[in-house]
Amino acid sequence: MPSSPENMEEFKKQMLTEHLSDLRSCLIYSFIATGVGFALSYGFIKEIGNWFFKPLFKVLPAQTSLIFTSYQEAFFFI
Repeated sequence: MPSSPENMEEFKKQMLTEHLSDLRSCLIYSFIATGVGFALSYGFIKEIGNWFFKPLFKVLPAQTSLIFTSYQEAFFFI
């Protein structure tokens, strides 16, 4: 982002196509960063699932387990 008045003037004078190319590059970087984040977190899916369900396991009665009520729920935490 431009911070000085000179940069702001230059930013305002950009053509529409330059703004769109800046937007496109920002979106590409955002999608790449999101994909890398998903890929890294998938490697720790068991640990994330255990951390997520830890409070629920604490309040479950003894000798009970979680029950999935729909087909897709079993695939949330492989």
